[in-house]
Amino acid sequence: MTAADRTAPADRTDEPVVIPEPTSARAALRRLKHHPLGLVGFGMLLLIVAFCYLGPLFWKTNQTDVNLLDAALPPGPGHPLGTDTNGFDVLGRLMEGGQVSLQIGLLAALFATTIGTLYGAVAGLAGGVVDGFMMRLVDVLLSVPFLFFVLILSARFHANAWTLALVIGAFSWLISARLVRGEVLTLRVREYVLAAKVMGASRRRIILTHLIPNAMGVIIVNITFQVADAVLVVAALGFLGFGLTYPTTDWGSQLASGVTYISADYWWLIYPVGGCIILTVLALNLLADALRDAVGRKAD
Repeated sequence: MTAADRTAPADRTDEPVVIPEPTSARAALRRLKHHPLGLVGFGMLLLIVAFCYLGPLFWKTNQTDVNLLDAALPPGPGHPLGTDTNGFDVLGRLMEGGQVSLQIGLLAALFATTIGTLYGAVAGLAGGVVDGFMMRLVDVLLSVPFLFFVLILSARFHANAWTLALVIGAFSWLISARLVRGEVLTLRVREYVLAAKVMGASRRRIILTHLIPNAMGVIIVNITFQVADAVLVVAALGFLGFGLTYPTTDWGSQLASGVTYISADYWWLIYPVGGCIILTVLALNLLADALRDAVGRKAD
């Protein structure tokens, strides 16, 4: 920081330092109303969540006991989407697998964003050698194949929803760190941050009070993308056979089971679950684009 920068807040005694407030939830919703594709994504996501969590209240099925007498039945009365090779109703299976996939995606996104936000904020505020070292570490970790390590850890440890979310989140915070660090680099030279430094505010207070709240637009958009990415990773792990095990299921495991019988033309084991994955990721990406416009306003 130059001498001019250090004296800037003190020289402008006639101009009050205004600390910009983060975009409110009400203002973000008003902006979201004018984004058609965002509304479509939000509506799709609401329908998917309702299907996964409210659907089992109206469509009760047995997803625990194997019934080979009803195995691989095509769609028909009693089973609108047929049954799988273990006799489980596919419609009920989709609901249960969707709950697990969405839960893992949200937990992994929150875990990754929390770590990445704090890491990126510290690096951006510190600057200099510290910032250079911290970001070179991020670059090194980004060069490591993500799916490779996730597969190793999933194979090494017994996979459940919590451990899978932690493993995915532990390797997903790097992008969040780079995004937040870039935002902090532009915020740390603002007048209200310089004024806080002159008044003796600690770095912890500056990060938690001024930098992170005003970078919330980037953070919220990143969380939405992180959920979509985590859903895809869970599906990929399940498809490769490293996902959750019986009795817990996810969309990736269901898709892997369906592909096994693709030569038998069991289409109801492939297309419904594949459509759920595609629609969920599409809805999250549309919503993320809308949120970027709705809450991505930078402080003046």
